Amino acid sequence: MAETAAALRTLAHNVRAARTRAGLSLDELGRRAQVSKGALVGLEKAQGNPNFATLVRLADTLGISVSALMEGPAEGSVRVVTADAVAPLWTGAQGSEARLMLTTSGPAPVEVWRWQLEPGEEYPSHPHQAGVVETVSVTSGRMTLVVDGTEHPVEAGQTAAFGGDAPHTYRGSGTETCHLIMTVHLPPGPAPTT
Repeated sequence: MAETAAALRTLAHNVRAARTRAGLSLDELGRRAQVSKGALVGLEKAQGNPNFATLVRLADTLGISVSALMEGPAEGSVRVVTADAVAPLWTGAQGSEARLMLTTSGPAPVEVWRWQLEPGEEYPSHPHQAGVVETVSVTSGRMTLVVDGTEHPVEAGQTAAFGGDAPHTYRGSGTETCHLIMTVHLPPGPAPTT
């Protein structure tokens, strides 16, 4: 419980700081991200329980990674993260899950995700900001990647890359659990002002 409260405080601080840097009011951020002002006020007060889709919409609107909203200050030059140390940001009714492992720093960050998709279960994602590129590398099992309405089977040992600014869905296929690593390559952000 203490970990959840600490994570909410970090999220609240990071959302407020990113919104301030972007020069957005609560009303404007809410309008652009399609999140109610009340939910944003609660989030900035470290209250509530925002879902994965809300975090993605906020990150896209603010031009930062999801993990930039969730991570505290860097703890050193090398980070090693184990899957069981990171809570899933999405869980499906049949046991599927997505865990944001880490995000690289720099002008064009990359998010690294671990996904587990159960057969037949899917996660539909809204389009991201222009310039986002995603990859999915299936390590075991099979999945179907649907990009802009077209299905693409991806099996163990295969990697697919696509523009994340199109509607896309990840679906478990076959008879066994699909495990995959997904990367989200974010476009470079605005140059820092001095």
